[in-house]
Amino acid sequence: MQKPIVSVVLGSLNRYKFLKLTIKSVREELKRLAIPSEIIVIDGGSTDRTIKWLTKQKDIISTIQYNQKPNRRSWGYFMNLGFKSAQGKYICMISDDCLLVPNAIVNGYKFFEEKLQNQEKVGSLAFYWRNIPFHYHNWTKENRYNVLQNFDRTYVNHGMYLKKALEEVSYIDEEKYSFYAADTDLCFRMLQKGYSCLEAPNSYVEHYFHANIKQKQENSNRLDQETFNKKWAPVFGWPENKCSFSCKEKEYLDPNQTVKQFTHAHFTNFEFWSLLVKDIIIRRKNRVLNIYKKLFTSNKP
Repeated sequence: MQKPIVSVVLGSLNRYKFLKLTIKSVREELKRLAIPSEIIVIDGGSTDRTIKWLTKQKDIISTIQYNQKPNRRSWGYFMNLGFKSAQGKYICMISDDCLLVPNAIVNGYKFFEEKLQNQEKVGSLAFYWRNIPFHYHNWTKENRYNVLQNFDRTYVNHGMYLKKALEEVSYIDEEKYSFYAADTDLCFRMLQKGYSCLEAPNSYVEHYFHANIKQKQENSNRLDQETFNKKWAPVFGWPENKCSFSCKEKEYLDPNQTVKQFTHAHFTNFEFWSLLVKDIIIRRKNRVLNIYKKLFTSNKP
């Protein structure tokens, strides 16, 4: 058996419906790529049907790491399990609530190979992605995809890494960062080693933003921005109390309408709909209260 050239690595936790769709898009993409490859999933101790399903997938290398309270480790520790075990020259990182638009990895791989053959020191490629909006009828109308930047320096949210570059910087810093800022720090450390992070011009990803909302809310409290700013502000000369995250947009119309694969998962996402109903009730309640408040204040002598 040939050694993989591309390793697809993703972490997962209680997103059975979305993970199955993600893996389906990965499998289809790797068929198009038609070179030796592997799929690695690190599961954080799911309590839904994820683990039972994963153990039946013969083409997936699965690691079960019960990365939950009270013994929860960092996102970097969790992802490094997959990165370090990957055998590919390239590692493609996506989330378990994503769909690869056809030819995302194919185009990324070709672009990476072309750059390296031209003796360019590229360490990572950022795929363009978009968050799926609330209402299904808008999904194919919003055609703006993004890559993330910090002070005009691109970093990978979904995309590909050169494993050699990851090894040189000792992978993700799993001690200083608990979650979100770790991916930015990773690309910046590769930048210090002379590696560039480029946008993959023809690689796109659909990201379903409302999968496992409660988990996302918990993760949002683990941004580590203060740690990130203290480390990188002196290096690049920006104010220590300011971190300038921005998006670089690109218009793209997906002829495959890949996003429609989320339809069933979206309409059976009961957590999303319950939170949406609560939000509507609260908004209407506030609207009524504001009307009464205006009437009361307007009738004052």
